[in-house]
Amino acid sequence: MTETATTEQIQDQLLDAALPHVVFDGWGPAVFDMAVTESGVAPAVARALCPRGAVDLALAFHKRGDAAMVARMKAADLAEMRFRDRIAAGVRFRLEEAAPFKEEVRRGTTLFALPHLAADGAKLVWGTADAIWTTLGDASQDFNWYSKRATLSGVYGSTVLYWLGDESEDHADTWAFLDRRIEDVMQFEALKKTVNDSPILSRAMAGPNWLLGMIKAPVRPAQNDMPGSWVTPRSDV
Repeated sequence: MTETATTEQIQDQLLDAALPHVVFDGWGPAVFDMAVTESGVAPAVARALCPRGAVDLALAFHKRGDAAMVARMKAADLAEMRFRDRIAAGVRFRLEEAAPFKEEVRRGTTLFALPHLAADGAKLVWGTADAIWTTLGDASQDFNWYSKRATLSGVYGSTVLYWLGDESEDHADTWAFLDRRIEDVMQFEALKKTVNDSPILSRAMAGPNWLLGMIKAPVRPAQNDMPGSWVTPRSDV
């Protein structure tokens, strides 16, 4: 190891050394030990960076995929797409980046399904949804910030599970499944618009809407790398 290696570089070395073994042994202690040995990282340094061993490497693996997805979204020409298609593109990019590591993703899904790691798994899915919305320029400041990410988390999570079992050519069945899930979301958004546009229903929802309006999004730096923001769906989307 060089003295100038950063924390991220060292973690990347550990992750790169671990990945070939995850296919056979999962994200477990044995894999972490092999990664330490093969990467040349000092055991004390490895443990300091990854106190939970392979679990922390699994987290880093997911976040690496998110970073690759964001890079593809920023490089792609999505400006002319309908917003629903931009969202679908983000999810598709994420899964395409994971395609060479499908078994590693499967092993990670099993790992984060364990009760004591379920919260970590939920945070990862939420983080992916947040990365998609943020890259698409979402500027929500209220409850919508949470509802958008919660909804997309559900879409992404269910699509991943479908993708893991999909054996169709080029994952065509997965992309059709994703389109159906997004269509379900669009229908819900259209229903919300109907309620808000109705004098009777909007009055009935005045109290709940006021309460939700008091919820504010977390304070974070603006990231408007891509044009566009979420709007209520039109009939032609």
